Amino acid sequence: MNPEQESVQESVDLKDPAMAAFLAWLVPGLGHLYQGRRAKAALFFVCIMGTFVYGCYLGGSSTLGWGRVVYFSWRVGDRRLPYLCQVGVGLPAFPALVQANRMSNSRKVLFGGMMAPPLIAGHHGPDDLNANQPTAHTLHRRLHRYFELGTVYTMIAGLLNVLAIYDAWGGPVFIQPAKKEDDEDEKEEQ
Repeated sequence: MNPEQESVQESVDLKDPAMAAFLAWLVPGLGHLYQGRRAKAALFFVCIMGTFVYGCYLGGSSTLGWGRVVYFSWRVGDRRLPYLCQVGVGLPAFPALVQANRMSNSRKVLFGGMMAPPLIAGHHGPDDLNANQPTAHTLHRRLHRYFELGTVYTMIAGLLNVLAIYDAWGGPVFIQPAKKEDDEDEKEEQ
């Protein structure tokens, strides 16, 4: 028998692809774990979350609070476009929405300001609950290039997770053996 004829096509039970894709967005690797693909689940979780956490580490300090590079703002004129990539990582980027909601409703931010949007210079009063939060200028001045590096790392993590979501939804790609007609055409040419 021909080796191609002996090869057995592997198949992966994708279960519910939509649920797997949602779980993969929620927490990187969770959709693959749901499908029983443990090695991929571990690989995606470690790589994507490692990249995201390292980006948050780069974009923070002990005095400013961690995770300052991941934030969203509801304020007009202060939109944060990198968040559109960062939210691809799913639940780990969710505190940014909570913090933005709290600031827009004049409530005190949580967790020492982690993932809270920076203040706009001159737009807060003395009775503002979040007056101790840094401005964007302060973040850039204290963190220098690490603020932008942290932003890029967290954006890359979100975009990588979009690829992992697609893998959870569509499954792995298998190479199909050449058709018999192609083999016969090659023999005739020789």
